[in-house]
Amino acid sequence: MQTSATSEKTRKPEVRTVVGTVRRNGENKAGRRGSDARASSPDRQMTPAATAHEESAIIRSDHFSLYYGSKVGVKNITMDILPCSVTAIIGPSGCGKSTFLRSINRMNDLIPHVRTEGRLEVDGRPIYDKRTNLVSLRQQVGMVFQKPNPFPKSIFDNVAYGPRLQGIKRKEELQHIVEQSLRAAALWDEVKDDLTKSAVALSGGQQQRLCIARALATRPRVLLMDEPCSALDPIATAKIEDLMGQLQSAYTIVIVTHNMQQAARVSERAAFFCLGELIEYDRTSKIFSNPRKKETEDYVTGRFG
Repeated sequence: MQTSATSEKTRKPEVRTVVGTVRRNGENKAGRRGSDARASSPDRQMTPAATAHEESAIIRSDHFSLYYGSKVGVKNITMDILPCSVTAIIGPSGCGKSTFLRSINRMNDLIPHVRTEGRLEVDGRPIYDKRTNLVSLRQQVGMVFQKPNPFPKSIFDNVAYGPRLQGIKRKEELQHIVEQSLRAAALWDEVKDDLTKSAVALSGGQQQRLCIARALATRPRVLLMDEPCSALDPIATAKIEDLMGQLQSAYTIVIVTHNMQQAARVSERAAFFCLGELIEYDRTSKIFSNPRKKETEDYVTGRFG
């Protein structure tokens, strides 16, 4: 990559310093990730995703494009997302980050005049095949949105909602799933004595962790997070970030974020999107310290975006 002498002497070292600090913080959490996740994740934690070879992609995009009528949402996206990892999608507003994220569980189907080209697979299955069962897909690919969206029901009923749709009726089994899901979302100790309390009475950070528990209750392979901390205070944000580290040994997490420091803290790989295209995809440390593309360098150093 061709850069000016000024760029090499000023901007690059600055980025390395930020990432170095963030990575050291992340390493402190990494040591306890495996044991914490095994202790707190629902029974489903020992899935094929947790034992798959590192190079077997659980999500595979091959020249995938999505259009809103004649408008491009994302164009020609080719990337593999590995199991039991945290992948951050970064880029300026309107660059296609959320469009691609929602494509992974076909949330964009709800928008009129959407069409796709190319191939997008989850666990080896093309999800845009006409035979795809969308209910089953969305149970395997959970979604956490930017703003917490608990149902106007009790805490228990929020978490039990998905399992009930799956046909689970026995009270004892539902109680077990609710407890394990709340434990996995690091919320059990805060709500265990009042599961009949309305979910909308919880704090913003608690509501977001409840939504994570609700997603985990259907025993997914993949957890999508669309700017899950943007509406939260720093303390709640830190809890969500720590939770992602704990869940990583059992789930594949894909997060969209505008926060560069957050992307560096929580992810192992990062994908930089711009104008609907994937500009660069690599290990997060490399994206922030030694990107191959000048567009990536300009974005992560704050020259635009």
